[in-house]
Amino acid sequence: MQTDPQALAELAGKTMFERDPASQALGMLLAEIRPGYARMTMPVRFDMLNGHQTCHGGYIFMLADSAFAFACNSHNLNTVGAGCTIDYLAPGREGDLLTAEATEQALAGKTGVYDIKVTNQDGRTVALFRGKSHRVAGNVAELPQ
Repeated sequence: MQTDPQALAELAGKTMFERDPASQALGMLLAEIRPGYARMTMPVRFDMLNGHQTCHGGYIFMLADSAFAFACNSHNLNTVGAGCTIDYLAPGREGDLLTAEATEQALAGKTGVYDIKVTNQDGRTVALFRGKSHRVAGNVAELPQ
């Protein structure tokens, strides 16, 4: 039975990504996962641009929210978002590779707080997202016997 925290995080991440068509459809990749942490990337495509020819904020939000979801489920306990805020600081442009890095700030009982920083390939901060999580019943992945 896998009980190593890193092995659990990797199993939960793999399981979640395989059943996450929304993240996959946007070209997101799970670049790294460990307990309380996830890093995801997403290329900005032409069909993600708004009327200002910059990345629509909804796509930036989705990337940050996906990284949040993977980080808070990395303990292999089913966890959902309870609330969040986002601040947009710079535009994303067509051809950018956005990276969302989610870090657990606090975890007590069934509640967690996570900060997610979205940057472009040059390291410029595009958005800051803070999410609050709530643990629900069950596990993300079944442990191999």
